[in-house]
Amino acid sequence: MLVLAIDSATPTLVLGLVRNQELLAQKLFDEPRRHNEVLVPAVQVLLEDQGLSFADLDGVVVGCGPGPFTGLRVGMVSAMAFADALNLPIDGVSTHQAMAHGVEGEVLVLSDARRKEVYFTLIRNGEVIDGPGVCKPAELPFDSASKLIVPEHLIEQLPGSLRGAQHMPSALGARSLVAVADFSAPQPPEPLYLRRPDAKEPVVRISPALVHPAS
Repeated sequence: MLVLAIDSATPTLVLGLVRNQELLAQKLFDEPRRHNEVLVPAVQVLLEDQGLSFADLDGVVVGCGPGPFTGLRVGMVSAMAFADALNLPIDGVSTHQAMAHGVEGEVLVLSDARRKEVYFTLIRNGEVIDGPGVCKPAELPFDSASKLIVPEHLIEQLPGSLRGAQHMPSALGARSLVAVADFSAPQPPEPLYLRRPDAKEPVVRISPALVHPAS
């Protein structure tokens, strides 16, 4: 089974091709503002470099976050468009579970939520036992953790009791996204925004004079 894997829940856009759990090709892009611009052309290049075409794909896996609204929708909308246009099965998976793939025991996964907050999920042997949630680092509902997956720039913001945890490398990539997918019972992609988008509708103010014109 040849699967296209996509994740844009973190600042790094992950694109890859996986066949029967073997990574064939992968591209990572670390410029969030360009993710929408590079995604489709990069998928085309991935396929062409392997001597493949869109017709060779058997399924799509997409990371559903948690992640910021603007970034997350880039990958999810593209993945669903590919699946719909090619009539392929699609499975939406937890980005945090993909990050923790292969870690035994209990691990606390954190990712940047912007606004000086973090997304968190507590995972045990691949299964979610708490979360996902979003809060300020100092307000994390955990006194300690034995293992921790966290971006380097967030470590100093964590409570001291968590900074001492064993730091594990993130497994996030095309192969780990496919590894946590289940095409025997694919789940429709549902974005884990966890909060309202940063963009707000403008407030329209109506002059009282227009509502109650002078007689």
